[in-house]
Parts: sequence; C-alpha cells; structure tokens
Amino acid sequence: MNFRRLLFTIGIVSILFSCKEPLPRPVVRIIPLPSEVTDQEGLFALTSSTKIGISNDTEQMRQIASFLTRHTEKYYGITNSVTTSEKEDKGSVFLKLDENLKLGKEDYHLMVASDGVMIEAAAPNGLFYGVQTLIQLMPSTPKQDAAIILPGVEIKDSPRFSWRGLHLDVSRHFMPKEFILKYLDYMSMHKFNTFHWHLADDQGWRIEIKKYPRLTDVGSVRKTTMLGHINNPTGIDTIPSGGFYSQNDVREIVAYASQRYITVVPGIEMPGHALAALAAYPELGCTGVPYEVATRWGTFSDVYCPGKEGTYTFMKDVIAEMTTLFPGKYFHIGGTECAETRWEKCTQCQLKMKTDSMGTTHELQNYFVRRISKTLDSLGRDMVGWDDIVKDTLLTKAVVMSWRGQKEGIAAIQRKRQTIMSPAKFCNFDQYQTNPKGEPLAVGGLLTLEQVYNFEPVPQDLPRQEARYIIGAQANVWTQYMKTPEYVEYMIFPRAAALSEVLWSTKASRNYPWFKKRMLEQIKRYDAEGIRYCKTEFKTTSN
Repeated sequence: MNFRRLLFTIGIVSILFSCKEPLPRPVVRIIPLPSEVTDQEGLFALTSSTKIGISNDTEQMRQIASFLTRHTEKYYGITNSVTTSEKEDKGSVFLKLDENLKLGKEDYHLMVASDGVMIEAAAPNGLFYGVQTLIQLMPSTPKQDAAIILPGVEIKDSPRFSWRGLHLDVSRHFMPKEFILKYLDYMSMHKFNTFHWHLADDQGWRIEIKKYPRLTDVGSVRKTTMLGHINNPTGIDTIPSGGFYSQNDVREIVAYASQRYITVVPGIEMPGHALAALAAYPELGCTGVPYEVATRWGTFSDVYCPGKEGTYTFMKDVIAEMTTLFPGKYFHIGGTECAETRWEKCTQCQLKMKTDSMGTTHELQNYFVRRISKTLDSLGRDMVGWDDIVKDTLLTKAVVMSWRGQKEGIAAIQRKRQTIMSPAKFCNFDQYQTNPKGEPLAVGGLLTLEQVYNFEPVPQDLPRQEARYIIGAQANVWTQYMKTPEYVEYMIFPRAAALSEVLWSTKASRNYPWFKKRMLEQIKRYDAEGIRYCKTEFKTTSN
C-alpha cells in the first residue's frame, strides 16, 4: 500500500468512527417497503476506489451498473469503475445475475456488510430493483463527499403485483419529451413497471403516424382552450395548444423506459373520444362533415363510425404502425364514454346492425371492440380496455381496467378476465389532495395521501381463486387542469409513493404512520431531484 492510499484509508476509517449520531435504521429510508429487512452490524464505505463488479458482461448488466455509477457521481461526486468478475471481490459492490436462483423475475436479495455489498437476482429486472433499493440506503440529502456510508443490512424482496402502473394523459395538455423521460425516472424510483401513455383523445392526437400525416398536422393542434373548471368556465385561452411526439421521440422514450424495466403501454381512445382524429380525417365519422379538435373538456357525440369498413382499415393501419414502436405486449384501446346517438341515425351503422342482426347500438360498439381485438391479436398484442368492455360476454381475451369501482372489477374477475384495479375514487390523481382552498385547480373530489395508502386492490372476501385474476393496479393522471410538468409533479407526489407501496409491499406490512415516517426521507430525495410535491402532510422547511 503506498503512502497516498494509506492516508485515504485512514481518512475513511476516521469518517466511520467520527459519526456523532448513528445512521438511521436502513428500513427508514426505503419506499416501497421491502418484504424482509434484517439489520446487520457494521458499515460499508463506498468510495471512488470501490469497484462495481458484474457477474456477466452483457449490455443489460453494464446498463444497470452504469445506472448506479451515474447516480453516485451526480449526487455524491464519487466515480466508480465497472469490472467483470465471477465472484465478489472484497470491498466491492457486486451485482450477481444467476438464473438458477429460486427467485421471481423482479425479486432480489441485497446484503450490505463491512467488507462489501452484494445484490443478486435471477433476472435483470430484479437486479435493477436491488440497485434502486441500494440507492435509497444512501444519504437522502446528497452531498459531494469522500465516501457514502451504508448501514449493514440484509434485504429479501419481491413485489406483490405484476402490473404496477402510472398513467399520463398527454392529449389534454402535451408534455415535452424531456418531461416524459423524467416521469420514467420518477416511476423507476418507486418501482413502478408499467407506463400507460394516453396519446390520443378529443383534445389532441400526440403520436406521428406516417401513413396518416394529418393526424399530427391537424389533429395535434386545438385552436383555443377553455379556462376555469368545466362546471364554471371563466373564459377562453386563444393561444393554440399543440405538440406531438415524432416516431424517433417514441423510440427514444421506449428505449429509456426499457432500461428502467418499465413497459410502455400506448393508449388510443376508441370508438369514442375521437374528435382529434375526425378533425384530421372527417370520413371516419358518421356525418363526414368538417370536425374540429375539441376546445373544451367533456364528452362529445361525434365518434368513429363503426358502420364503415374504412374505419377498421384506418385502425388497423394505425395500430400496425404503432406496434413497430412499442414492443410491449399490451395496447390500451380505451372503450369508455362512447356516445351512440350518431349511430342511431347513421345509414351505414344501421345497415351494419341489420346485416349482422344487432338489436342495439351497444351491440354495435361490442362489434367494433371485437374487431379491434382481432386486429391486435393478429399483431401479437393483448388488448386492454376500460371496464365498459366487460359487458361483452363474447370478448374473452381483453384485460379489463376497472375505473368505475370494485363492482365492475369483480364482474370482470368472475368472467375470468385479467383485471387491473384502477377505481377513480382511489386512483385518479387529478383530484384535490387536500383542502381546495389555496390549491391549484383540480377536477374536484378529495383524494388524500392516506386514502391512497389505504386503497386495497383486492376486494374484501374475494375468494383466492378469483383474486389471482387481479394483476395489479394503476393511478391515472388526467391533465385537463394540469398545463405544465410542474403541475403534474405536484398532483402525483407524494401520492405516487403511497400507491407504490400498495402495489409492491405485502398487505400485512402496511401501516400509515410508519409510511409517513419513512416519507420524511423520501421527500428529501424529492427536494434533491427538484420535484414539486404537495407538502400538506409533512412539516418541512424545504422549498
């Protein structure tokens, strides 16, 4: 050991022994709460001389290691080299991937001891989540320092649900690509794994479709936007509102998500909520007259015409082009709040109903959804739809997202459909989270942090054999009243942290006062990241 190395080592030892206050228990820093946490004796000092070892020299392993080293460099000024090794070296952080471990895809095992750190998993997903937990063990208020002092701990962890979703509506208000990338970082920080990207609605079409350029040339821009609440308008914003994502943007976002083990689920509303598309291609509607992109919130009578074969050609073309951009298995078609009044008077719709012996326009909607389901199936995708689709007994493959309440979710479960519980009462983050007085405008209602935390996706008394059809839950972020990324952040945090624990941690471990105590560490991370969040539940001097 040379003299310089000796001095450095003496310095680190001095740091370890000069801590005037003991480090907080490791579990105090972690959200969502892991399955098992056992405190261990000793501390580990992660310094610039600490090597990050990986057991497999693959692109995925190097990406995970780089995720860790970028974090330590950005927030603590510590640079670490990455090396490949079959076994753990003393004094290193070792990332071990072993397919033979009896662990699920997202499970991991983390050990911090005085002589090193090891994270092991059977799949890269689990290894990544282990790294996220390791990051949470680091000081919550980052500072440039000679060493990151980690408390001794053993953690065995696995998620409760496979669908841990966060949604974002970019139709009502477009959000820039840079914010979408941040949003994915926020998701991975909380171990969410599914991003439902709501890309098209009445108020804007946000994704480039090369075969139909008018979707973005025309459909992405609305001339004006209503001001105030839908129930109490205060005026009109005459500045046009627009924006869309190029296919290159989408590829970048999907790749970024993939590196964080997040699946991007694209959402295109159909057959309702279609005015942006109809403004671009009027022939897709029942009347064929000129339409315009919606300038107010709410629902509208003009929707896609299910009586025209051209509508299905359009849908197949759009979906086929989108599946080249989104490699995930799911595609969300919406299927909610579709007005049927135009269909009742439409010659093509009535002819279709007569030809196929349909008695009601609702049967016509079921027919439309089934056609889309077949298209998705032919493209190797599974359809997801809001719970409006559950009434169709002939639609057997669709995943149901229950937004109206438990009743609709239970109906889907009893038909043996995979179900995502997303009841608006607990999962719509466009509601006020505290007393509306002094708060930015929201859709209404009240959804507090505690209410989100106490949300239980599995209905009480649901038999175990039926509960297995619930694959998870999702929060929905509708942006009618959220004009900016900062406003979106404020509305989702800290409620997203509460939902992350609902979806990851065991039901038995949930305890709201204990969660709030751990959130005091989490909001320090929000401050370090510059995240806006609602501070009502916390006494903090941070800005």
